[in-house]
Amino acid sequence: MIAWPAGRPVRDNAGMDLHKPLPLLGGLSPASFMRRHWQKKPLLVRQALPGVGAPLPRAELFALAARDDVESRLVQRRGDGWSLRHGPLPRRALPPLSQPGWTLLVQGLDLHLQAAHELLARFRFVPGARLDDLMLSYASDDGGVGPHLDSYDVFLLQVHGKRRWRVGRPADAAFVDGLPLKILRRFEPEHEWLLEPGDLLYLPPRWAHDGVAEGECMTASVGFRAPGPSELARELLTRLAEGLEPPPQEALYRDAGQQATATPGQVPAALQTFADKAVKAALRDPPALARALGEWLSEPKAQVWFEPGRATAAPGATLWLDRRTRMFYDARHLFINGEAFRIGGRDAQLLRRLADQRRLGPAERARLSDDARQALDDWLAAGWLQEA
Repeated sequence: MIAWPAGRPVRDNAGMDLHKPLPLLGGLSPASFMRRHWQKKPLLVRQALPGVGAPLPRAELFALAARDDVESRLVQRRGDGWSLRHGPLPRRALPPLSQPGWTLLVQGLDLHLQAAHELLARFRFVPGARLDDLMLSYASDDGGVGPHLDSYDVFLLQVHGKRRWRVGRPADAAFVDGLPLKILRRFEPEHEWLLEPGDLLYLPPRWAHDGVAEGECMTASVGFRAPGPSELARELLTRLAEGLEPPPQEALYRDAGQQATATPGQVPAALQTFADKAVKAALRDPPALARALGEWLSEPKAQVWFEPGRATAAPGATLWLDRRTRMFYDARHLFINGEAFRIGGRDAQLLRRLADQRRLGPAERARLSDDARQALDDWLAAGWLQEA
């Protein structure tokens, strides 16, 4: 079994050689994998992580599923029928271990367990803004969630027991009516593989797949964010509207040429034109749009909360991003946990390094401006950073 890190965090994979072959990718380099397989075709890697084990014992996984700050689901199959129950799931809500056909799904394990965070970090050759979370699926014999589609990329790593996967491009994307799960009505697999601990399967979006446990098993799923245009527009427009501040002498709508009307219920065309110009003016600010996007991408999940930390970092300490912290940057801004900061010069170089490597040593901190060091102290006090 891999010795999962305990205590002191480990640096993420930022700065890796993108052209160096990785056993994780079956001897492909990250650059080759992204070019040949990402969003194009599946990849099966035997023994991508030899000796891997479950990141936590079964009993501890069940205890996590019982917490109200952990997202969990219980899926059961009885003949042709399916049931779905959302957590919290106390132990008494779970079927006996000997009962076949049930699956416990615990989402966002990386937020609660350092070992899961370190496993997720192995996939940071994909932009962090796309990386979502690590889900752990525990299944009794014959357990699964049925043939289905995902709208996002996924890596499926077998960490305990065996699971048989059937995979294919869907001939029909319709779902079975009347079920609590989106199970494909028609599934015609093209490939079938039995995965054992250490084996890895990558699937692009919209590839149909059905995984069934052969005996007790655990599968880790590394998922990626794939927002749709309507979701993205809704979030960005909301943030843009919240950030709008009218100038002191803002020109209000005027209609000095409006004539008396016999149809007062009709919206004036001039008012519609005024509204159209107002919205387009708000969208013509590229920095504001980029800022809204970065704030949304770095927003922690709803179940995340931070424990307050020290008010000031020790002089010789290395600072690490808390595993729940999301931190990104663009050409002008730094984004951390839903907040945006304008950065430039040496501060930008060093704080971008923190976002990429998720750590900043004492020598690097000493080169920051007073304002940037104060920001680090504020983030440390908020629990967004940890000392090591």
